Parts: sequence; C-alpha cells; structure tokens
Amino acid sequence: MIELSKVGKRYGAIQALTDVTADIEGRVIGLLGPNGAGKSTLLKVMLGLVEYEGDAKVFEMSSRTSSFAIRDRVGYMPEMDSYIPGMNAVEICTFAGELGGLPRREAMQRAHEALYYAGLGDKRYQKVDGYSTGLKQRVKLAQSLVHDPELLFLDEPTNGLDPRARDDMLELITELPTRRECSIILSTHLLPDVERVCESVVIMQQGRMRFSGTIDALRGTGRADTYDIEVKADIGPLSERLVAAGCEVEPESPMGATVTVPVGQDARLIFREAREAGAQVRHCAAQTVSLESAFLRQVEADE
Repeated sequence: MIELSKVGKRYGAIQALTDVTADIEGRVIGLLGPNGAGKSTLLKVMLGLVEYEGDAKVFEMSSRTSSFAIRDRVGYMPEMDSYIPGMNAVEICTFAGELGGLPRREAMQRAHEALYYAGLGDKRYQKVDGYSTGLKQRVKLAQSLVHDPELLFLDEPTNGLDPRARDDMLELITELPTRRECSIILSTHLLPDVERVCESVVIMQQGRMRFSGTIDALRGTGRADTYDIEVKADIGPLSERLVAAGCEVEPESPMGATVTVPVGQDARLIFREAREAGAQVRHCAAQTVSLESAFLRQVEADE
C-alpha cells in the first residue's frame, strides 16, 4: 500500500524527516509519536504536498510525479482547521468533492451522505465558523470521505475533543473500514487511541522511524516472556530451580511469583522445573504488556 525509501525532509535548519524507510500494509495503521516527531510531514510527503528527498509511493505511484492520481484515491483529514469562512458544511464538502473531480450534482449528493455518516445531518446547513471543535473535526472527516477514497489519512482526529466527543470520533473511525471499505492511517500522539482502533503501528520520533509492524509484535519486541505463577505449596524450591535455569523470579506471596524466562524460552520451562521440584502449578498466565510500556521500551532501546 505504501512504500517509503530513505525519505527526508528539511524545513530550513530543521530536519523534519531522516531516512524513513518502510513498507506499510494493513487495514488500520497507527502513525504514532510525540508532537514534532514528523508524522504530519510524512503524511504530506505521501500526498505529494511538499518536496522531499528519497522516494515515496502510494498504491505503487510516486507522490512526486503522481500526486493528483494518489489524491483521487486517498482522503485527507488535516490536523489544522481547513474550512472557508462563510461556508456551511454542505458547501465545504461539495467543494471538496468537486476538487476530487466529481460533477457538482454528484459531489453534493455525496456531501450529504458523508455529513449524515459523520453525524451532522441536522447541522449541515449551519456555517462552519460557528461550530464547536468537535463539530469542526466531524466536518473534516466528512470532507475526507466525500470522494469515496480507498485510503484515509487522519491527522490527529481527536485533537481538542472532550471525552464524549473523542469516544464518538473513535467509534466512527472504527466503523470506517467495514462501512466505507477503506484502509486508515491514524496519525496521533495518543496511545489509547491507537490501542483502541489500530491493528498495526508505525512509531516516529525526531523525524526517524523507530518501528513498523503489528501491535502484538511491538509488545513482544526485545523482551523475554513474563508469567504470573502460583503453586499448591511453598514456592521456594521451584524458585531456586528457576533461578538456576536462568529465570528472573520475583516472589509475590508464599505460593506465588512473577517469573521472567530467558529469551527463546516459554512457559514450558516453568512446567519442566516444577515437575523436577515436585511442585503442583495451579496458575500460570503470561503478563500482558501495555502499549505504553512497549512504546517506551522501543524508543528507549533505539536511543
């Protein structure tokens, strides 16, 4: 879907992107990183909106030479407000459809459909100037959908929203791949948003790509497996055997402990040692690593 090869971008003295290389596939991809990491610049590179070094392809088309063809198939919801003062939501979305090459009648029909989908059916004739932040975000989402794109770039779609509006926006995004049959790249600095709606993730920091892959793969990078275990009697003899086998053991109770096995091993090591120690394992469950912990671990490891 997206091919990046040594992509670089400089704004004066600021190096916004450095040697970004990746093949990105998936249905809902999180473009994750702190503010200033280069996420918005990378989206603009893929749309052909800024000059850049290296090569960037979307649907096997170069964004340097085929930017208009790419934008025919990609919807873009920018981070900043992007409406023309004095226009209502129908006019803005119709205009966006016409910019996408649709005849005016079809563009207006699709504008109404997109605004209904975004929950603005009863407010579509009001001027966007008077909208709240949440409604302006919905208009941006609608205008990105009006030409029925195959791929959506959503840049900080929950930015500035209160908790209720944020939940509503994330619910809309979650439904998009099925209802609109499109893929999504969700650019955000909010880890919970990625964890809620995304299947895979691209991590950016200081203009460099730190990771690209599934969320499960991110949670598993660079760590040995850790398990919570509990035995029927005193865990002491089993703990001694596990430590001798290279495990890290943190006692939690007389009968329980947290065990980190060596890289390349799994729970079978615990059960083998339990059998040798004559201990009856009553509970053994792998610990779940949060996306936040995995993100920080990846960034710190690369640093």
